[in-house]
Amino acid sequence: MPKQDPYAALRFREFNIFLLVRFFLVFAWSMQFIVIEWEVYSITKDPWSLGLIGLMEVIPAVSMALFAGHVVDQREKRNLLAICIAFFSLISFGLFFLTSPQITANWSQQSILYSIYGLVFFGGFLRSFFGPTIFSLIALIVPKKIYPNAATWSSSTWQTATILGPAFAGFTINWIGVHWSLCIIFGLVLLSFIIVFFIEKKPILNPKIGENVWKSLGEGLLFVYNEKAVLGALTLDMIAVLFGGAVALLPVFAQDILEVGSQGFGMLRAAPAVGAVLTMLITAYIPISKNAGLKLLGAIFGFGVCIIIFGLSTMFWISLIALFFSGVFDGVSMVIRQTILQLKTPDEMRGRVASVNSMFVGSSNELGAFESGLTAKLMGTVNAVVFGGTMTLITVITTGLASPTFRKLDLTEDMKAHSEQES
Repeated sequence: MPKQDPYAALRFREFNIFLLVRFFLVFAWSMQFIVIEWEVYSITKDPWSLGLIGLMEVIPAVSMALFAGHVVDQREKRNLLAICIAFFSLISFGLFFLTSPQITANWSQQSILYSIYGLVFFGGFLRSFFGPTIFSLIALIVPKKIYPNAATWSSSTWQTATILGPAFAGFTINWIGVHWSLCIIFGLVLLSFIIVFFIEKKPILNPKIGENVWKSLGEGLLFVYNEKAVLGALTLDMIAVLFGGAVALLPVFAQDILEVGSQGFGMLRAAPAVGAVLTMLITAYIPISKNAGLKLLGAIFGFGVCIIIFGLSTMFWISLIALFFSGVFDGVSMVIRQTILQLKTPDEMRGRVASVNSMFVGSSNELGAFESGLTAKLMGTVNAVVFGGTMTLITVITTGLASPTFRKLDLTEDMKAHSEQES
């Protein structure tokens, strides 16, 4: 097998533009989520309210996911991404408006809170389209043989933005307040809207344009069910993210347990992403396709251990280190999962498969936030985090014992096959 070029995907101009668009979008989205979390908890002082943020987003995201995948497979991807960004700008402006001095002075806190939840709910619908569109667009920008490298750089860009977004949010909340922090977010979304048009329109590769929506959705679900490598990776990661959603409770830890304020909150929120992006940059040089199944199981097990340590810690630096290493393990998991999806999914089904992925993994982040808020309400914040980490470990052990085929999963031959097809 030829020596791996760690910068293969970056040699394509449009891919670099795509990374810039994705960076601004994820930076803005992750920053916005942090600001919302901070504002909501400041209003309510109730961890249950943080769980509701996740619930408000996961309901529309799950209910619309499969339909969104069908739409993505039927439409041109560049313009569809631009439409998604335009709607994102409306949400950002709405939040900026809700936190203005005129509104906060004349509206009740309950009215503002419900309005925030309403915009988050709308964002859930929008997010169901974002994931499949971005996943499908990558495949139209770079050749198949460098999909793993493109997945690494795309995921690294995503994680870098999730490092800087929360940290910057913590800084701006402390410096200029919630309202003007949301103004910055609105500006970043507009910037990404302009940049996306530097990417050329792409062909629609689906030969079944106009296909009955129910038949189309059925084909997508059937493919995921029959492709055991895809199904196993999605299921494992979904359950781990669902029960390992400790980050949803970070405002509670920052304000009430560790007592580190908004800047410490930003550091805690960014720590997992720091670990993840460093790991993913390393994987650009060291491929992880060999023994991918075992590596994925090991990575999620390590993630669960870190979540338990974080839950038990009462010292800021121990908590920070635990979250950092949870990100290291999560970075390995993310690259392996994205590589499996890119290598195993046919071009004409990328939107639908990515939608199933968003249902399994993307939405489980929000559902995990709801689970964390609910268990924190029932058993206390610390016990809720430890419970989630323990359930993650049980899931990994059960999967490893019950699925020897997944343990033996190796992607080396798939990468060779794609390389030979395009050489």
